[in-house]
Amino acid sequence: MSLAEHITAALQLPTTVVNMYLDDLTDAELLVRPAENMNHIAWQLGHLIQSEHMHVSEVAPDAMPALPAGFAERHTRETAASDEPADFLSKAEYIQLMHEQREASSKLLATLSDEQLSQPAPEKVNYLGPTVGCIFAGEATHWMMHAGQWAVIRRQLGKAPLF
Repeated sequence: MSLAEHITAALQLPTTVVNMYLDDLTDAELLVRPAENMNHIAWQLGHLIQSEHMHVSEVAPDAMPALPAGFAERHTRETAASDEPADFLSKAEYIQLMHEQREASSKLLATLSDEQLSQPAPEKVNYLGPTVGCIFAGEATHWMMHAGQWAVIRRQLGKAPLF
């Protein structure tokens, strides 16, 4: 199995978990916080989508589809405190953007050889790991870390555990 195939397989679990956790939530439920001063799902989705876009763009600047105008500005540390529905997108919009970004990440990943994935990570994103492959693999960890908070929100909302 190539490094790209291994990373692709590792990305499948968080993608499945995220899709399942979001499936029965409403737009309003995306604004529920797991605890005081913690970020709600809507903001986290924007953060995750923006992060994946930025991380992969550092590896290949033209590989990712553009995000909507003002998207990054809507999902900053400063906007995380907002509970205003108008400040965020709908669940359907987040899901569409999430899948568009992941599809582009996966498409690029499939073109990279083990040698390319073993090259040093761009300095701006090397906090995810020392190699280009770590940038892609880091997305699995990042998405799963946030999805763990969503399990708490789901329980607060009276939803049955999925796992």
